[in-house]
Amino acid sequence: MSDTLPPLRDVIAAHGLSASKALGQNFLFDEQLLARIAAVPGGLANRAVLEIGPGPGGLTRALLRAGARVTAIERDARCIPALAELGDAFPGRLRVIEDDALAVDHAAIMDEPFAVVANLPYNIGTALFIRWMGGAEWPPAWTSLTLMFQQEVAQRIVAAPGTSAYGRLAVLAGWRARARLAMKVHRSAFTPPPKVMSAIVHVEPDAMPAGLSARTLERVTEAAFGQRRKMLRQSLKSVPGALSALDRSGIDSTRRAETLTIDEFVKIARAIGDGSATG
Repeated sequence: MSDTLPPLRDVIAAHGLSASKALGQNFLFDEQLLARIAAVPGGLANRAVLEIGPGPGGLTRALLRAGARVTAIERDARCIPALAELGDAFPGRLRVIEDDALAVDHAAIMDEPFAVVANLPYNIGTALFIRWMGGAEWPPAWTSLTLMFQQEVAQRIVAAPGTSAYGRLAVLAGWRARARLAMKVHRSAFTPPPKVMSAIVHVEPDAMPAGLSARTLERVTEAAFGQRRKMLRQSLKSVPGALSALDRSGIDSTRRAETLTIDEFVKIARAIGDGSATG
């Protein structure tokens, strides 16, 4: 039955759906493009996949056709009937949770390792990314993230030190994971077309550096990039132990945050931990 699904435009028309600006929605209808996105994380046959904001189910059907077992979190009650029809077409392979993705414990509802694949609603994408990349537990419950962002946000995630896009998101993405720009998506692919271009970022967890806490690194990057035009000796004053950690790390306190490599941020955070441990 899955190969006889009606075109997405027909599904949306039948259910009287339109993209909600308040929910950050933009619908994708191009099924070849959706299949390419679903292919980014590699083979999905019988793999658990978490999708955020499926809307009428365009990416969802691509994931199901790739063989995935999909759990989709959708806040928009208008989309639930269309997703229910998709579930009927792929019996036992789609579970829909009507809730706010920011309020749900993803690891708890999945109960097994899972890939995240999502055309993220623009208004919650960054918050979700920070949540997935943060926290003390590592490796995480997710095995990979394949996420659609506004292209500007995507470029900030994969940015190199010394570039204007480099900041907290790049450090968060790079200190214990590998992030890459998988593909760009033109604004014309969406209905309605957003004002900006989009891009797919793919992230896989890596080994966590020993001897530092995620929270310490988060505090350092928040302070450093929160005042990115200031020298480190000014921007890091609010972080206990950071200035002495700069000295112990051999990092010039007159530098600015965007000039530091991810390894140097790790070195500072580790030195802060060493300093607190030794008093």
